[in-house]
Amino acid sequence: MPGPQKVRDKEADSRSEEKRALDDIFSLVYEELRRLASFVRKNEVSATLNSTALVHEAWLKLKDSPHLASTSVPHFKAIAAKAMRQVLVDEARRRNARKRGGAGEAIRVTLGDSVDEITSCDEELIALHEALDELKRLNPRQAEMVENRFFAGLNVAETAGLLGVSESAVERDWRAARAWLNSKIRPDME
Repeated sequence: MPGPQKVRDKEADSRSEEKRALDDIFSLVYEELRRLASFVRKNEVSATLNSTALVHEAWLKLKDSPHLASTSVPHFKAIAAKAMRQVLVDEARRRNARKRGGAGEAIRVTLGDSVDEITSCDEELIALHEALDELKRLNPRQAEMVENRFFAGLNVAETAGLLGVSESAVERDWRAARAWLNSKIRPDME
């Protein structure tokens, strides 16, 4: 029977391997995450975080979760996208707290057929976040699909594979979720 020190050393080695594997998967998708962050932030009028900083902030949220290294690349991208969403929403909330009563600093949110249509502001990004949380309670699959398509930049086939559904189901859910979210984010546009 191995002694306590050997068990601790083995556990430390295992954690070290998991951290290296997490570093490897992050390195593998880094450029794609930067491209996605750039896309999500391309129309931001007053960015306080550039695309690289957004990806790095997301990494700080994920780096202490070495178990993520065993996930597939699309699944890791989806998790990283959730982290980026949290960073964006936190940033928008901080800006809103600072600007109470002042001129609005706009950022652009896109949620169209090709994942790039509607224009928004900080309040709408926060509204999107809250609407996604509500959608998650009503239809968890649609909420996850929106996160995968919009925040992770996954295409229909990747999203279908990740969710274990057909591509036509993803397209159908995408149309329904977009319409529902747009009605929640911009109710005056109906």
